[in-house]
Amino acid sequence: MLRNTRRNSGFGFATRAIHGGYDPADAEGSLTPPLHLTSTYVFETVEHGAAVFTGARDGYIYGRTKNPTQSILEERLADLEGAESALAVASGMAAISALLWTLLDAGSHVVIDRVLYGNSYALFTKGLTRFGVKVDVADFTRPETVAAAVGRDTRLFFFESPANPNLRVVDIAAIAAIGRTFEVLTVVDNTFATPALQRPLQHGADVVVHSATKYLGGHGDLIAGAIAGPADIVAKVRQQGLRYLTGATLSPLSAFLILRGLKTLELRMTQHSRSALAVAEMLAGHPAVGVVHYPGLSAFPQADIVRRQMSAGSGLVAFELKGGLAAGRALINALELAQCAVSLGDAETLIEHPASMTHAAYSAAERAQYGIGDGLIRMSVGLESTDDILDDLEHALQPAAR
Repeated sequence: MLRNTRRNSGFGFATRAIHGGYDPADAEGSLTPPLHLTSTYVFETVEHGAAVFTGARDGYIYGRTKNPTQSILEERLADLEGAESALAVASGMAAISALLWTLLDAGSHVVIDRVLYGNSYALFTKGLTRFGVKVDVADFTRPETVAAAVGRDTRLFFFESPANPNLRVVDIAAIAAIGRTFEVLTVVDNTFATPALQRPLQHGADVVVHSATKYLGGHGDLIAGAIAGPADIVAKVRQQGLRYLTGATLSPLSAFLILRGLKTLELRMTQHSRSALAVAEMLAGHPAVGVVHYPGLSAFPQADIVRRQMSAGSGLVAFELKGGLAAGRALINALELAQCAVSLGDAETLIEHPASMTHAAYSAAERAQYGIGDGLIRMSVGLESTDDILDDLEHALQPAAR
């Protein structure tokens, strides 16, 4: 069994993603971790139950806060992110909200990047502010603006890298250094890169969050989220943010499916990245395309940062056609292999229009100010044969090239 210890440093990522946190001897020799379908747990005696409730003895109490299948997943995720501990919850938004409700109070101040997933942006700017939390928006690609936004009550920095939907990359180490200077927690959403390509904690971040719905699960058949970071913070989020502030419990079946997905994570991210690079290069050379955003391109504006903190560009490509919004809509509607759908990280290639879909929570003025153009298209490059994805795009782009 590969426990979350320093000894694991001798094993490769894929080995730990397959074996970490589980010993078949603990489950009658079952090669695959068992699915524990129970809501509550039996104590040997009243004294035993009391000891578990106080924390004097380890054990399970009730399924809202911990399940044995979930525990294996959490140990494995912590190992892959290089964290002391991890917590799996019901969605990516649950991960963010459980963390925030636990760590912040009325009067707390947070600084967020200007480009986030639409619902994350809404949580900060429309949700937290209702309860007395102060939120400022800064350009995290310019660390000096983050430092300038820090005040006496600043508790937390939050950003995505690469960011949804235009894939801008933030220098994690630079932001984390500011956080340490001002004793502010740095939280990074690592959904787009996953620990297979980027490990923010190694660059100084304090906490990582994920929508495990995406690449960690990898098959478009579950909703889940995860938090990884220091053991004391994760324990506090489990006992407060999960247990009574949100109740956002991950189902045992979803934990089981994410464990399955992790076994192929490194392979999948390699292929997603390889195909996405081919798509980005094709689009960059196409006469109908105005701009392409992809961290793996040598011409990417933050390519030097990408080389320092990512091992590949991941599977998302964002681009705008010269014909603007009308041409983009026509392209999406003409595609046959790629499906028009939100979400990402599935085996299937998905394509969407952020301004009217995932980022509709931003006002038109905010989208224009923050680089989320009305003509921007976000493509999640799947695991189909690369040539088939390229052929589908070439065919759909033909009218726009005339």
